Amino acid sequence: MKKWIRKGGQNKIALKGGAYSLLLTGIVLAILIVVNVLASVLPSAWTQLDISSTKLYSITSNTKVVVNALEKDVTIYWVVQADKEDDVIENLLAKYESLSEHIEVVKKNPDVYPTFTQQYTSETVPNNSFIVECGDSSRYISYEDIYLQEADMTSYSYTTSFDGEGAITSAIDYVVRKDHPKLYLTEGHGEAELSSVFAEQIEKQNIETVTFTLLNADAVPKEADVVLIYAPTSDISKQEKDMLSEYTTNGGKLMVMAGPVEDGALTNLYSLLGDYGVEAQEGIVVEGDRNHYAFQQPYILLPEMAEHEITNPLVEGNYYAIMPIARGLTVADTSDSVTQLLTTSETAYSKAAGYALEKYEKEEGDVDGPFATVVSVACGSEGQMVWFASSDFLDDQYNAYSSGANLDLGMNALSFMIGEREAVAIRSKSLNYSYLTMNESTASFLKVLMIGIFPLAFLGYGVYVIVSRRRRQNETV
Repeated sequence: MKKWIRKGGQNKIALKGGAYSLLLTGIVLAILIVVNVLASVLPSAWTQLDISSTKLYSITSNTKVVVNALEKDVTIYWVVQADKEDDVIENLLAKYESLSEHIEVVKKNPDVYPTFTQQYTSETVPNNSFIVECGDSSRYISYEDIYLQEADMTSYSYTTSFDGEGAITSAIDYVVRKDHPKLYLTEGHGEAELSSVFAEQIEKQNIETVTFTLLNADAVPKEADVVLIYAPTSDISKQEKDMLSEYTTNGGKLMVMAGPVEDGALTNLYSLLGDYGVEAQEGIVVEGDRNHYAFQQPYILLPEMAEHEITNPLVEGNYYAIMPIARGLTVADTSDSVTQLLTTSETAYSKAAGYALEKYEKEEGDVDGPFATVVSVACGSEGQMVWFASSDFLDDQYNAYSSGANLDLGMNALSFMIGEREAVAIRSKSLNYSYLTMNESTASFLKVLMIGIFPLAFLGYGVYVIVSRRRRQNETV
């Protein structure tokens, strides 16, 4: 009888424990349901973590500054067919909407609105393209400008990058501003056309370009934020030199990309540097140190980079700028207004023969280095010159060889003179994956560990727990 009562009491206790567990489980499930409902209405920026190495799903601080400063309403029209939305783009647009109440994303299905895009562009608009609009101002962003493919000369392959944030933020900055920086390009001295990558980046940064000549002018236009002399093949006149000198000493910004020329000399142009104690050597710089030139060509230089606002982003990213076919600049020790941004090794020398050189070895008449190949000059009254002693370093091919470092260097210099704006510095994000590589023995060991040992260990532990519980129950009974 006592034994039966003991068992009956145990059954009651077990029943109460089961009811308590069931109630507790119900409460936990209810809490989880409420939490999930609340989480579903929260902005995606609060509920999703970006663990990608390139922060593909994150918004940079540059975009946040631009978006948070909005005072006008901006509409982003997403041109996409139903069920063909790009997941990365959808995530990105959701973040823009969550950042500002002035941004609205509107889907436009081309099947439903076949003529919608014609009021903005005459191009064929692919799926997942955008039109950013603010008032009467708009900009079209093609899907092909979001996913970029570039040639990687080091691996003879193509790299893919995502430039959605850079393109959208640049477009927002463009449509909300009335006044954009103006870059005045000189002509009349055989200047080259801007390289395609340089021209595209200038447009992306909402810098307007204007061509002009000083041959029929009395002064540099006041509207010019920066004057660019790009790869001239003939010299400027003494009068033009005086106008440029007056422009920089009164606060103007001058950017020059001028290397050796095959015929003649750029005497008047380089005399702008001579006024600040910088002498330009005739000929082409050749490196004597194997660590300071590329592709087994001593005239394709890999200079050292000094610490400066223009060069620091490249130094921090372990990038190397390539300076091909450059003149050597010698800076006087007494010149406090000149900063040498890129310099050769001490074993470099300037081949006086220039384009007519027949061998790279040093000969009589060649000038010993080291040399500067890029300098920044403070001209007084906030005037500035940034001088690149190579006409070819922004060439598309050399820029590809440098993995885009040459373009970044040129744009950093331009932004430095114009005044850095947040929309300017957003770079595309690589979509190339980094793979974990291991040898066969390590792979085999991990297979045995994950497929065999771990499951058996958990199974053994489970059996041990069950047997232990039954043994304790029998002892109690």
